[in-house]
Amino acid sequence: MKRVLITGANGFLGFHLIQSAIAQNFEVFAGIRKGSNAAHLEQWPVQYSYLNYESADELAKEIAGKKINYIIHAAGTTKALKQEDFEQVNVDYTLNLARAAQKAGGDFLKMVFISSLAAVGPLKEHEGTINEITYPSPLTAYGKSKLLAERKLSELEIASVILRPTAIYGPREKEIFVIIQTLLKGIDAYIGSRPQQLSFVYATDVADAAINALQLPVKGIFNISDGNRYGKYDFADTYKRLFHKKALRVHLPQSAVRSLAFSLEKINRWYHKPTMLSREKLNELMAENWICDISKAKQELNFMPKYNLETGLKETIEWYRQNNWI
Repeated sequence: MKRVLITGANGFLGFHLIQSAIAQNFEVFAGIRKGSNAAHLEQWPVQYSYLNYESADELAKEIAGKKINYIIHAAGTTKALKQEDFEQVNVDYTLNLARAAQKAGGDFLKMVFISSLAAVGPLKEHEGTINEITYPSPLTAYGKSKLLAERKLSELEIASVILRPTAIYGPREKEIFVIIQTLLKGIDAYIGSRPQQLSFVYATDVADAAINALQLPVKGIFNISDGNRYGKYDFADTYKRLFHKKALRVHLPQSAVRSLAFSLEKINRWYHKPTMLSREKLNELMAENWICDISKAKQELNFMPKYNLETGLKETIEWYRQNNWI
């Protein structure tokens, strides 16, 4: 039985990665930090690895000592005060882990890095699709840090695959969950009224793509989405249709939301806390085209998404209800 170390195991995507790895008969080591809450992982037959990302030597001992064959690196941060903070976690820690795997040698075979479509950024044109050779132009410090991590990882002599999932949703997700909470209150809110082309992917499909990437003789970068093209209102309309709900559609002025984002930035800098809504994050939310081409993933990873927005959203909300999130 092959052994896989999954970092960020106590996070949203980490949970789904563990589930898919166990289904594919991997022996799973859940990579978490000491003191992390991992109670929800107790339902799975996993072992734990307590990782110090600041030390490549300590990481190498952990990888070699547990005879790890594969790594799926899903740990990272989506919120930080400044670019340097993003780079420390998303770039430096990623490189330390990769170098540790190199140093451990022996049983180690491959690393899958969970990047993001934010590393490329959206298209400025309403039509067209983002593919793996689209020139990157990330809009946020987060996206820039993921792109830098991709480039640095590609320079190392290590067997690796980079996945660029678009907006991920599913059970345990907390950011898109905010949209669902707003819809439950009868408000269908948008920033501006300009048309948008959006893409989504269900967490289980991302996890299955990662497991495929481990087992197949492939390398390089792969875009990951459910393969569909969604409009600005499709998420809310799907929710309302599935659950027979009504919500008042409201378009918030861009200028007002931008002013709010600026104020939140100043307040959070004062308290030394990252803000949920920044001006650059706003640019990402209002971007015109996030559609990506997944034909490469289909051909080389045998990636066949099982969920579209309707089936994925239905399963997600049922989970939220069963677990008293809503």
